[in-house]
Amino acid sequence: MACCDDNSACSSAGYGAPDSPRWRRALCIALIVNASCFIAEIVAGFAAGSAALQADALDFFGDAANYAISLSVAGMALAWRARAAATKGSTLIIFALWVVGNTVWQALHGTLPQAEVMGVVGVAALIANGGVALMLYRYRGGDANMRSVWICSRNDAIGNLAVLLAALGVFGTGAGWPDAIVAGIMGGLGLWGGLQIVTQARAELQSSDAAALGIAAE
Repeated sequence: MACCDDNSACSSAGYGAPDSPRWRRALCIALIVNASCFIAEIVAGFAAGSAALQADALDFFGDAANYAISLSVAGMALAWRARAAATKGSTLIIFALWVVGNTVWQALHGTLPQAEVMGVVGVAALIANGGVALMLYRYRGGDANMRSVWICSRNDAIGNLAVLLAALGVFGTGAGWPDAIVAGIMGGLGLWGGLQIVTQARAELQSSDAAALGIAAE
């Protein structure tokens, strides 16, 4: 995994400079798509009584906020980008814990979601996020800030596929347990992604601090 300490290093590695117009444009597109999907899925999730849709919707909300943070720190020093990535990773972990708790609540209350609504919304979200994930694929090996954006997009696309599987499971069984299982898996995926982001961000902060001490010592 490559981590770039400066713009030229990132460019030479093929990831693009942290403040390049292409990177900013990609973030703007990802922000718009995720904000739109959050609105659509949170409404559909509550209307359909689906924990998986609600989990996916809140993930979209967190990602939209994270992309906004990425835009605000694009072009800043590595330490600031790493701090932003750590904040995003922590947010992802918090949302994942909410998903797990909400899933348990839905399972205990035996809610039966509407499979048809889940399927339609899941397909639309998959098309939107599949395009975003492909667009951001080239940034998957950049610094923690870039990688966090790729991880969020990847998780979204996987989450959309999971929602479709949950819809098929609910439709085929007439029970709510497939929805609960998928929501739980999505929560676990969010926890893993958040831990990955925070771990790399901490390593980059340590590297930045060591470099700063070295310069001060000279």
